[in-house]
Amino acid sequence: MSFPQKWPSRTQWNQLFKVLNQKEKRVFSVFLFGAIVSFGFLLINFYFNHTEIRPALGGEYTEALVGQPRFLNPIYGLTNDVDRDLVELLFTGLMKYDPDGKIIPELAKEYRILEEGRVYEFDLKENIFWEDGEPLNINDIIFTIETIQNPDFKSPQRVSWLGVEVEKVSDRSLRFKLKKPSAIFLEQCTLKIIPEHIWKTVSPQNFPLTLYNLKPIGSGPYKLKNLLQTDQGKISSLTLIRNPRYFGQGPNIPKITFFFYDSEEELLKEYSKGEIKGFTLLSVENLPKINLDLRLYSLSLPRYFAIFFNLEKSKVLVDEEVRKALNYGTNKEEMVEKILFGHGKVIHSPILPQVYGFKEPSEIYQFDLEKAKEILEKAGFIENEEGKRIKMVKKKASFQLQSNLGFGSKGSEVEELQKCLARFPDVYPDGTISGYFGQLTKEAVIKFQEKYAQEILIPSGLKEGTGEVRVKTREKLNELCYVQTEEIPLEISLITVEQPLMVKTAALLKEQWEKLGLTLNIQVFDISTIERDIIKKRDYETLLFGEILGSLPDPYPFWHSSQKRDPGLNLAFYSNGKIDKLLEEIRQNLDAKIRKEKLEEFQEILIKDGPAVFLYSPDYLYLVSSEIKGIKEGMIVDPSRRLSDIENWYIKTKRAWK
Repeated sequence: MSFPQKWPSRTQWNQLFKVLNQKEKRVFSVFLFGAIVSFGFLLINFYFNHTEIRPALGGEYTEALVGQPRFLNPIYGLTNDVDRDLVELLFTGLMKYDPDGKIIPELAKEYRILEEGRVYEFDLKENIFWEDGEPLNINDIIFTIETIQNPDFKSPQRVSWLGVEVEKVSDRSLRFKLKKPSAIFLEQCTLKIIPEHIWKTVSPQNFPLTLYNLKPIGSGPYKLKNLLQTDQGKISSLTLIRNPRYFGQGPNIPKITFFFYDSEEELLKEYSKGEIKGFTLLSVENLPKINLDLRLYSLSLPRYFAIFFNLEKSKVLVDEEVRKALNYGTNKEEMVEKILFGHGKVIHSPILPQVYGFKEPSEIYQFDLEKAKEILEKAGFIENEEGKRIKMVKKKASFQLQSNLGFGSKGSEVEELQKCLARFPDVYPDGTISGYFGQLTKEAVIKFQEKYAQEILIPSGLKEGTGEVRVKTREKLNELCYVQTEEIPLEISLITVEQPLMVKTAALLKEQWEKLGLTLNIQVFDISTIERDIIKKRDYETLLFGEILGSLPDPYPFWHSSQKRDPGLNLAFYSNGKIDKLLEEIRQNLDAKIRKEKLEEFQEILIKDGPAVFLYSPDYLYLVSSEIKGIKEGMIVDPSRRLSDIENWYIKTKRAWK
């Protein structure tokens, strides 16, 4: 059989239709249509099997924030949540956090840890530029760190960089020298870098005042487009656009606009108008008010809230048994349910074992109201008719009988003796205060001795009073007449931040501790006053406050005795030599396994000492429109780090060949 050597021409196809009858034409047309459709399906199937949906450039994201931008400048921007968010998008550092909270290179091409953690060397990536086109180089990094270290600039980050030497090795390399080995220094290197060519001519006095703080030149994935202000000068919105000179993967969302509000109530009101696509929920009780068109991302933060006891300021809290009772008398589960509405975890340890994968402490203070009351009873705090607890403490008076006295003695000490005896009419009915030890005084002393024979006469082998004031008689007289009784009420004051979460926690704590017979006096201040006047001076008995750990847990700033004074963060004024040694070893050891073991040992000792009541770790609730894709849930070391992988967010999609 032979086959045609070439495909039929158009004329030949026309002839085919002429020789076919009507029925044959219909059959042929059906088969031809089927062949075309089948071929089409094959093509479509091939296309979908060999392509995939990928993020595409396009769209716009709008987010609402509570607060005002002030310093879009890494030197100062760590003290303000809004500033931190914006700095995260506008600037870059040697290192950064990946979506899983791990520390990875950003500006750095590679790094080396030398001399057992005392030296860190970094090589910079090539072709990195500031948004204005100037090269970003080693000089910018050194300038940033030296500015922070200079006390004239008053950077809140200065304490973290004290004692760190930085030197230029080459045009693309630099070296850090530390006084002691450090396992956590890489986390410090997530510090965002500022451009030397912009800031080098600005004096320390003008550094916080210059317009560059609100018109930044950065190197991050976004740059500032514009900033709008109200007639009163408040910033109402700020728009960022894609930075075309960003050295990394450019973001898929080319434009982000942030709107600023004074309160969450105002924010939620504006959200209802439909213009806002994302925001952080500060008050979890507002969650039911929010429409379901937003997706809730529950992110984990390595932070906890606790009540820190200042043993230097409270007579009550010096007693370890009282601290233990308050731990047992605090219902943390109730707090998580009533205040966090289940969006959080109960905390028993300052190293957050469930976050970092450490072993849970062997002993915890599980809520037990009756046990707490029993501990307070044993500590001497007795409940009165009003349900309040008071401890009676006896102290020696400033005057004490010290001399041996007998018939014929004279002077002020005899007068005090007679005053004491006169308190007992059955002993000294005459009650004369003359300053002379005569017969009446002697008879009174004899009666006193025989009244308290068990404590005065019998121990000395005597059967009747001698009328002379010697050791045993003097001890009893001093005990009865020259001892002051001090009433110590079970009452303490608590200071906290003027934020809904803290205020509600303090109120519930007051209810819980009242059941123990404790009076809790609550004082609330704004965060600036807390940091400037309260924490700095350690002017509180107890402080309800939060602490946040990093990607690598380092409890040193919070619990080492050297950090009891400002600018340290040892809020409990805690001191323990063994703890100090452990914390130093944890900081310096590069072996993760050894650090883990020492952290677990640290938590056991600290929990036993009870310098604080650890309460809870709330989830970070981030609500974003469902049209925004690519947001990853997991651990973030700081709220601003929710934006650290914003390059992977997207709104638009496209199909691309695999």
